Amino acid sequence: MSRTVGSSGPKTLAAIREAGLQLIYTGGYDAMTLRQLATKVGLQPGSLYNHIATKQDLLFDLIYNHMVVLLERVDAELDGIDDPLARLKAFTAFHLTYHIERKREVFIGSAELRSLAPKNRKRIVALRRAYEDRLYTILEKGAAQKKFDIVDLRVGTYAILAMLTGICTWYNPKGRIDRKTLIDVHTRLVLDGVMP
Repeated sequence: MSRTVGSSGPKTLAAIREAGLQLIYTGGYDAMTLRQLATKVGLQPGSLYNHIATKQDLLFDLIYNHMVVLLERVDAELDGIDDPLARLKAFTAFHLTYHIERKREVFIGSAELRSLAPKNRKRIVALRRAYEDRLYTILEKGAAQKKFDIVDLRVGTYAILAMLTGICTWYNPKGRIDRKTLIDVHTRLVLDGVMP
């Protein structure tokens, strides 16, 4: 890819992030080199440092931005919904849709967590916990209102998230079941697992 003549700093940084996302998704963080990244964006390797400080900073930036967007979008999706059952349905549909549409970000956020420096990993784990707590709170409120029957709320939270997140490893948009049907099937499985 050749660099666009007159491209701005933000445009170049966006291209670096997109190229980094693709390279890490297809080959892994350890295998990606800054030389590969520069070539993909159409820069000299030394010019990357005008936009990113280190390869680690790029990885953190990609995962951090993914988590921030995930939290912002789930909060917007749940805004104004008070009933725990309705919130659980909305959370399920949102989680599945996001994980289908942002497959690369989700994969890197999980698979490359181990590649983050300890201070960066700590920040991402806190954001992940905040997202998990969105679901935990829904289940907790539903259980308090006797709408849900869950033996262990934290285990229930992890089990639901694991099932829903799995879709990004096998979903095929050209497959035999359309997205809406898959969301309906998963929603039914989630509800069957928590309803008294």
